[in-house]
Amino acid sequence: MNRIFGSSASKKPKPSLQDAIASTDARVASIEVKVKKLDGELARYKEQMSKMRNGPGKNAIQQRALRTLKQKRLYESQLAQLAQQTFNMENAALTTENMRNTMATVDALQASNKEIKKQYGKINIDKIDDIHDEMEEMLERANEIQESLGRSYAVPDELDEEDLEAELDALQFEEEEEGTSYLADINKVPDFIDEPPLELSETPTHEAMKATG
Repeated sequence: MNRIFGSSASKKPKPSLQDAIASTDARVASIEVKVKKLDGELARYKEQMSKMRNGPGKNAIQQRALRTLKQKRLYESQLAQLAQQTFNMENAALTTENMRNTMATVDALQASNKEIKKQYGKINIDKIDDIHDEMEEMLERANEIQESLGRSYAVPDELDEEDLEAELDALQFEEEEEGTSYLADINKVPDFIDEPPLELSETPTHEAMKATG
């Protein structure tokens, strides 16, 4: 029966909170236009009354101005109510959006927690401890091998520092003697020369110049 007359045809979706806010804003804009129009009429009535003397004509204009002012006050009252409604709806929309974000965060945390539990279920703590023990044992063996390879041979375990210092002083003394003997050997005549070399004076003698001449 309803299908025949179309009373239950496709139902219109219920307006959302944003739709209600947009509709209220449209009503506010319409009322503001009316208030602006009334302000113009009041200004015109005020100008007329300023040019008229007291009497029936002025009283009639004054009554019109009062009715216009009363209507303006009603519109202003409606504007205040609509502004409060808009504020409440915007606050509700903001709260709803925050709740959605909160629920999305909670869902993400739950999914992450579930994944973490799943991954932790694959980890064997005892196996990790065994791996650490094996690594520690292998490192100890490696250190023992390095110490064994770096061991010195034919070196006494204990050396007297005084003996080492005395040996060092003896080596330095031998080096000094070798240096002195080397300098003395420079002026020594070789063994294969029978006669000593002749010493020449710095300036040639008269006989020598004559012989060369």
